[in-house]
Amino acid sequence: MRIPCSIIRGGTSKAVFFNEKDLPEDRALRERIILRAFGSPDARQIDGLGGANSLTSKVAIIGKPQGEESAVNYTFGQVSVTSRVIDWTGNCGNISSAVGMYAIDAGLVPPPEGDQATVKIYNTNTSKNIYVTMPVKNGKIRTEGDLIIPGTVYPGAPFLVEFEYPAGSVTGKLLPTGNASDLLEIDGLGAFHYSFVDAGNPVVFLLAEELGLSGTELPEQVEKMQDTLGTIEAIRARVAVAAGIAADPGSATAKSPAIPKIGFVSKPRDYVSSLGKNIDGGSVDLVARLASMQKMHRAYMVTGAVATAVASQIEGSVVWSVTRDRAKGASRIFIGQPYGPMEVSVEAREAGGEIVFSKAGVMRTARRISDGFVYVPACDVGL
Repeated sequence: MRIPCSIIRGGTSKAVFFNEKDLPEDRALRERIILRAFGSPDARQIDGLGGANSLTSKVAIIGKPQGEESAVNYTFGQVSVTSRVIDWTGNCGNISSAVGMYAIDAGLVPPPEGDQATVKIYNTNTSKNIYVTMPVKNGKIRTEGDLIIPGTVYPGAPFLVEFEYPAGSVTGKLLPTGNASDLLEIDGLGAFHYSFVDAGNPVVFLLAEELGLSGTELPEQVEKMQDTLGTIEAIRARVAVAAGIAADPGSATAKSPAIPKIGFVSKPRDYVSSLGKNIDGGSVDLVARLASMQKMHRAYMVTGAVATAVASQIEGSVVWSVTRDRAKGASRIFIGQPYGPMEVSVEAREAGGEIVFSKAGVMRTARRISDGFVYVPACDVGL
């Protein structure tokens, strides 16, 4: 089988993009084809397009909806490296940043006019709208520029990614437990305060100090702490069960490894980035780390950043408790992630005595890396 595809970097992630029309409608067959195209399951993904890491083992399927000329449908999949699983539950904000560019290049939306273009994206995973605004030069999306986002090496043009009404992306509720924070006790591990916030993606936030961490540890350091990783996953699995995402902790790990996300936060302080750069604690409003697929995220997920920014504005949440006072009630927040400060904008208003988050946005860069075909042995997918 010869299937057209593109490899595109969006933000700090990379995905294989498919046009929906080039894949079979049967979901089971589609999954078998994607897994084989990626070379999963295999820790090296040596016989496929996967990058042997959760940041580079992602798939984006783009289709054309009826009735909206300048809009596309976008389905995201987190392709497991070591299991025969694709998690379709949530979205990836980094990959979202590249969807508009792909849609224009593929002719799914009209060619751009003027000096910028905005594409409306309907994410089928979360039933939410995303708007990506990109610079245009000579009728083409411009990807060259001077912006270097934390977690990338080469500069690019700024793409504004805005999530409309991000609350309740998977669970339907901003606070799935109904509380700004909760306490979870696990025999043999201890008691942990957590906040479960669903905005952009569902994320469980923990306090670094309750995990025995300072909060400034880099992902590679945490991954050497097997007991700590085990505790983080045990908490995530139990919260997933309580939220109705999984039937039991075991299935949460096996069948929903990407949702909910989980991470830990701490008060703003100096730290050394993954590039060895000294980060001034005064330049950030809190320090945070995230995990996905039972591994620490090397940078910071965009949807996780949206959830972090929203959580920082919810009084009583664990994120609010560590956020610098100047950022509470502000329209933007700076998250101290492994590669440095990450800026997130957030728009909120009060309605009926509650805070409604109408929009959250981040700047990303994106670049098309290659176009071509992936070859999938028909016999390996049951054809």
